[in-house]
Amino acid sequence: MSTPDATEDRRAVVRDSLGVGVATGLYGVSFGAVSVAAGLSVLQTCALSLLMFTGASQFALVGVLSGGGTAFSAAATAVLLGTRNTLYGLRVAPLLGFRGRARAGAAHLLIDESTAMSVNRTTRAGARTGFLVTGGSIFVLWNLFTLVGAVAGNAIGDPRTYGLDAAVGGAFLALLWPQLHSTGHRLVALLAVAVALGVVPVAPAGVPVLAAGGVALLAGLLVRGRS
Repeated sequence: MSTPDATEDRRAVVRDSLGVGVATGLYGVSFGAVSVAAGLSVLQTCALSLLMFTGASQFALVGVLSGGGTAFSAAATAVLLGTRNTLYGLRVAPLLGFRGRARAGAAHLLIDESTAMSVNRTTRAGARTGFLVTGGSIFVLWNLFTLVGAVAGNAIGDPRTYGLDAAVGGAFLALLWPQLHSTGHRLVALLAVAVALGVVPVAPAGVPVLAAGGVALLAGLLVRGRS
């Protein structure tokens, strides 16, 4: 039988995970509308969300296509941005401890948000709960609202009007802020933000995220090298 503290902790993890899941999943309506506007059919758009399921790569793919790029260059850009998920896998695999088919299924839910909601937990049970609830809720809502956006198209207007893009960023900020325990962490975060903002005007969607992650990775390697 679980203790009151353990029950409360699990409830808190589920609550936070669902909050992130809803904020992120709703933005699938934007991808649906943008994808159809780029020339993809409703079926192709929904297939991308169902099978690819990584927002930055999906937006990058349709962005290249809408800009006149070839299918090969669009796919290559999407794969490039998706490489960060491999790094996530190396980090969370030992933490979650999934094996066999469960591990293969979990790999499909391996995205920015599910990773963030798992690595901050102190127990395997908490990490699994955060990962599965976040990834599962985003998967369901992202695919549902991709369909809504693809069918409605321009009728829904610019999704940014509803503040959904700000909701996603706000969710990430809420995850990040409690982890900035020291001045060093804050300086790395500020440097990552500066690099990401500097890259935005000249790089495809999703690359600024990789650049910011590179700053954090480099800082971690430098600190480890000195220890």
